[in-house]
Amino acid sequence: MNIKATIARKPWILALLVLIIVAIWMASGLTSAPVITTDTSQISAPGDVSAITKVQVTTLHAEPISRFISVYGRTAPARSITISAETEGRVKAIKAPRGKRVAKGDVILELDMRDRQARINQTKASVHEHRTSYEAQISLQSDGYVSDTEIAETLAKLEAAKAELVRAELDLANRIIRAPFDGVLQERDVEIGDFVRSGDAIATFVDNITLIVTGTLAEQELAHISAGDEARAELVTGENVKGIVRYLAPVADESTRTFKIELEINNSSGKLPAGVTAEIILTGNEALAQKISPALLQLDSKGALGIYVVDSLQQAQFIPVNIERSETNGIWVSGLPKTAEVITVGQGYVNDGQLVEPSHTSIETAVAAETL
Repeated sequence: MNIKATIARKPWILALLVLIIVAIWMASGLTSAPVITTDTSQISAPGDVSAITKVQVTTLHAEPISRFISVYGRTAPARSITISAETEGRVKAIKAPRGKRVAKGDVILELDMRDRQARINQTKASVHEHRTSYEAQISLQSDGYVSDTEIAETLAKLEAAKAELVRAELDLANRIIRAPFDGVLQERDVEIGDFVRSGDAIATFVDNITLIVTGTLAEQELAHISAGDEARAELVTGENVKGIVRYLAPVADESTRTFKIELEINNSSGKLPAGVTAEIILTGNEALAQKISPALLQLDSKGALGIYVVDSLQQAQFIPVNIERSETNGIWVSGLPKTAEVITVGQGYVNDGQLVEPSHTSIETAVAAETL
């Protein structure tokens, strides 16, 4: 019998064969179904507090440490002024180039003499004239040849001549522009040949021998800091220097509720740059804390930062902590009991209140622990 010819004549036969095969396959699945136990005593859901998890713990004891307060700011010269001309004249000579260290009293630039010396000579002669006249009148007063009014008039002329002499001498001295203190000439606004008038800006002069790091202090940290405290500053350029808190604002900024703070640092070498970002590290009050690895920190369901410890009932307990200080080989946290059994391995697999089976490790393991 030709099967292909039969199927071609009667295609319903092929459909019937396929249906029989599918029915047999489904029936075989029913007969091999796995047995489902109704005993749930051996099943532990994820995070089930009744499940006992093996963990490693380390006993940590709290130690008194000093809190560090970090404040970001910028370095700046202790003083920065604009030197202005106090007399008029043409720039005759420039003695200090920009960027040069200048000592107090050193010449920055000179103006021309003009008629200053001649005016001084004239006022000196006028002073001499009125002084001679005054002395002569005093000698004749006793004989009645000179009245008190004449003597007073001559004395007034003498004092006016003296005042004019002082102005002339000051004008001569102001011809030479000198450094008001030790510092550096940052900018110069004039060149040789420029004509300046009294009040015109001549140069910008800064005191970078002393630098100031200015930042803002949070109001909750104000109680631990006062003027005169020692601190240090880490510049973005890599320098690490010590300084003294020279100023702490008595009133908070209304918009930020922070207090301005200034750290004074010595820059007598002139190597520290001004105008760069710096971090002020201040020493606050003391706190009891334990040193751990940052890998041990966990977040609870509310987003609080904390650590899992083992309590007296052999249960995992989540305790919120505060980071008090960071170091290269660990962090110091507060909030734990003075003596705490900290879970160092397995803290990521337990929940608050879950039974655990602890085994002890060394303190070095706690500090060097890594996330599983």
